[in-house]
Amino acid sequence: MLTVHVRITDAQTYRPTPVRLRISSRDGQEFPPLGRSPEFPTGRNEDVGGHVRCGQERWWYIDGTCEIPLPAGVPLRIQVAKGPEFTPIDDTVTLGPGQISLRLAISRWTNSRIEGWQTVDARCHFLAPHAAWLEAQAEDIAVANLLAVPQPFLAHDGQTYITVPNLLAFSGQVPALARDGCCVVVNTFNTHPVLGKVALLHTHRPIFPLTFGGLDDTDDWGIADWCDQCHRKKGLAVWSEPFEPAGGLVGGEALVAAILGQIDALEITAGPRKNPLLPWVYRLWDAGVFLPLVGASGKESNHTALGTMRTYVRGATWVEAIRCGSTFVTAGPLLSLTADGQRVCASGRFRGESVTVEIVANGQVVATGSGTVEAMVPPGWVAARCTQPAFAHTSAVPIGSPVRHAAAVVVLRKLVEQTREWIETQGRFTQPKRKQALLERCAAAMQKLADNH
Repeated sequence: MLTVHVRITDAQTYRPTPVRLRISSRDGQEFPPLGRSPEFPTGRNEDVGGHVRCGQERWWYIDGTCEIPLPAGVPLRIQVAKGPEFTPIDDTVTLGPGQISLRLAISRWTNSRIEGWQTVDARCHFLAPHAAWLEAQAEDIAVANLLAVPQPFLAHDGQTYITVPNLLAFSGQVPALARDGCCVVVNTFNTHPVLGKVALLHTHRPIFPLTFGGLDDTDDWGIADWCDQCHRKKGLAVWSEPFEPAGGLVGGEALVAAILGQIDALEITAGPRKNPLLPWVYRLWDAGVFLPLVGASGKESNHTALGTMRTYVRGATWVEAIRCGSTFVTAGPLLSLTADGQRVCASGRFRGESVTVEIVANGQVVATGSGTVEAMVPPGWVAARCTQPAFAHTSAVPIGSPVRHAAAVVVLRKLVEQTREWIETQGRFTQPKRKQALLERCAAAMQKLADNH
């Protein structure tokens, strides 16, 4: 084998561009770039960054150039990917005797940035900032939110220590790294094992404690306390893994905070869930809680590509665009939704082709079509979604006067009541005032739902 110089350029700029690359032979052998291992771990917080396993395929991230030992005279499959706005390359190449260079160009089929859109991955973990920047460039992500989260570490001395990867790289409201239209911002991911998880973005200082509750701690804190601190620090509070069952609760205090307006957005990821998410999102919207959607890869291992689920935002800044609900989340298709009174128009595209788009009004599909679809919708809320060839969904757009549905209110009130019961019967408090504060928040959320109804 000869060492082959590989160069991937942007077909428009003719400059090398970061990409995700895979070269393999017909017998399944994969050829990594020099300096990269042919195999790598895929467990949580195991050597995360620079490579990814998608299904059974191993891929490597490069900055546009690399050297790879490759055989001549045999067909090689060359695969190159760079996010949903570039047409992926999947070619077969046979190198000639003595050939030591391979040149390919990857092309955009659209450029949403010139239309004012930005792409944001709202949450990833355990990558070094430079690895996150490379992967973000290669996946065509403009803003990657790298969140510090506590992680146990078993040392050689037999002791398990709690570490917080990337906390020392905290950057808050400024990028930790920024170049070529891409930045990595380091903030925190704050969790309780039962009451909920929040990604606290764009704060000017870290928000502590990073965790509370569990076997070794009391419950003398609250999700709402984190959100309040986040807002005082000019940040954005995102409910992560919303409505996933934990400790017998679905929603927990994070739902209470959402109802009370202390949560700014709901996170959607591409990972498996115990509970389908969309029915719960629609119940929130039906109850008049119009939280926008944000997409996040939730990447914490080499089993997930950065930007697998991403947020498209359009506004003066990505933070304000999320606050205003000018977003859609996607695993590939690009969506648009416009409303003129009760007349709504939605469209969807994927790699230059039209896709089937559904208009959803007050939880019901009212129109379906390929490419572009229009409908007259009743008062309440409306959104557009796509399920094939991949998932995409816009945030809700209020239409006319809000119409709140009794069935949704009843379900959400039941969840808040279950949280109240957990606080009363299972919460571990050393400060009675903290317990009382949580109970009062539950009561306020119940009252707000009743008032809305």
